[in-house]
Amino acid sequence: MIEEFIAWKDIYSVGIVKIDDQHKELINLTRLLYDACLTGTESGRFYFKKAVHDLVNYVAFHFSAEEKLMERMGFPGLPEHKKEHEKFVKKVLEDVKKFESGKAIVPNTFVRYLREWILTHIAKTDQEYGLYARMHFKQAAEEMVD
Repeated sequence: MIEEFIAWKDIYSVGIVKIDDQHKELINLTRLLYDACLTGTESGRFYFKKAVHDLVNYVAFHFSAEEKLMERMGFPGLPEHKKEHEKFVKKVLEDVKKFESGKAIVPNTFVRYLREWILTHIAKTDQEYGLYARMHFKQAAEEMVD
């Protein structure tokens, strides 16, 4: 059996349904981006460009939702978490800019970076605010997500 490039697993759950759903969508968009890398045609390049923009837009939405949630909860790790988000966004936008200006980026390398960062971030960093929410807010954290 061939393992999927990227897939949701229950170990990634932070215990907040709306955030978990957003993480599932990030994983789905990363998988679509990977699929676009498999095509070497001009239409594949267009598909890759669209998939990148869809992912970048969704990342901005998701990070904003996460940060608002952490702020509402008074999560003490928010400043560090926000720095991780900012560093990731900066790297991705730099690579997107290179791609759009015609400079060589290796799409496969780019999407593998996204996969590793997203899965590591969800599995480690996001678990911290998930645990904080479960300890301090129980079910109420779900209601804090826009």
